[in-house]
Amino acid sequence: MLIVACIKQVPDTTQVQIDPVTNTLIRDGIPFIVNPYDTHALEEALRLKDRFGCRVAAISMGPPNAEATLKKALALGVDHAILLSDRVFGGADTLATSNVLSAAIRKLHSDVDEVGLVLCGKQTIDGDTAQVGPGIASRLGYQQLTLVDRIVDMNFSGKIIRVSRKLEGRHEIVEAPLPAMLTVVRELNRPRYPKVPMRLAAADATVEVWNNQVLKLDEQKIGLKGSPTWVSKIFSPDRAVGEILGDGNSDPEGTAEMLIEKLLAKDMLPI
Repeated sequence: MLIVACIKQVPDTTQVQIDPVTNTLIRDGIPFIVNPYDTHALEEALRLKDRFGCRVAAISMGPPNAEATLKKALALGVDHAILLSDRVFGGADTLATSNVLSAAIRKLHSDVDEVGLVLCGKQTIDGDTAQVGPGIASRLGYQQLTLVDRIVDMNFSGKIIRVSRKLEGRHEIVEAPLPAMLTVVRELNRPRYPKVPMRLAAADATVEVWNNQVLKLDEQKIGLKGSPTWVSKIFSPDRAVGEILGDGNSDPEGTAEMLIEKLLAKDMLPI
């Protein structure tokens, strides 16, 4: 049985810059990282591989430089790394993205092995929509289990999975038949680090690239053409410059008085 982990290359959000003219992300010189939530999805797939001996595939949709993201996955121990890259995939919203990822999972199911589980991070740190994982489940007809913070039990032979879902103020234990799609939270696990021999092997490994000639999708349903939503404007929020008041070490009382005066002037103290 095959487990698929969907991972995404995202810009390091501490260094994002926006072009004020085009309102688009400035990519030149911006470092990219693996979406943090996706690292937990990948780690859980590898833990299931260690436990049950199943194979793991990592897939990512993005530009050619996203190959680096998949080489990191290979260094951690995945068996198949697939980059979905084509100009016609560009400009995709969550609907078009889930269409492409779903098609790739179907191809893995038919060409490689039966897919029993798909793992995604609960959301990406650049889009924050949390829609792609559920979109994949809807298109594949898989059971959908979101906000998973623990896999309680996994029975591949019986095709049953039981998980704990982290909800607001409580946890929920849910059982579902396989195949299933899970979106996971950070509390699920602690991602491993690659070993030096695997890192060296991954550096020379070839990441398989699938374009639309491979997937054969209707171009009206992918990329910008297949996206019913789009970003009309993007901008960096204005942030007020902070102010340092007094010296809290040598004159804490005087500093406290200055702070109170400032808060009173802004009508920010309760009556």
